Amino acid sequence: MHCRDNCGACCIAPSISSLKKPAGVRCEYLNDQYRCTIFNQPNRPQACSGFQAEPLFCGNNRAEALQILTHLESETT
Repeated sequence: MHCRDNCGACCIAPSISSLKKPAGVRCEYLNDQYRCTIFNQPNRPQACSGFQAEPLFCGNNRAEALQILTHLESETT
């Protein structure tokens, strides 16, 4: 599965400790098209580069992705 256009759920729902980004807050590197501006950069956090888009986490649309990833974040906190 490839990242869907205009999603960015993985840059909003989870916390990213290396960026001091709390869960549910939009990442500072997420642009207006919901794309990561540091996607292929060496400063991209390991937590981000390790995430793989797949139906189990991303559902069928952006709303489902946010719901699933928010639930997973709360279950692992």
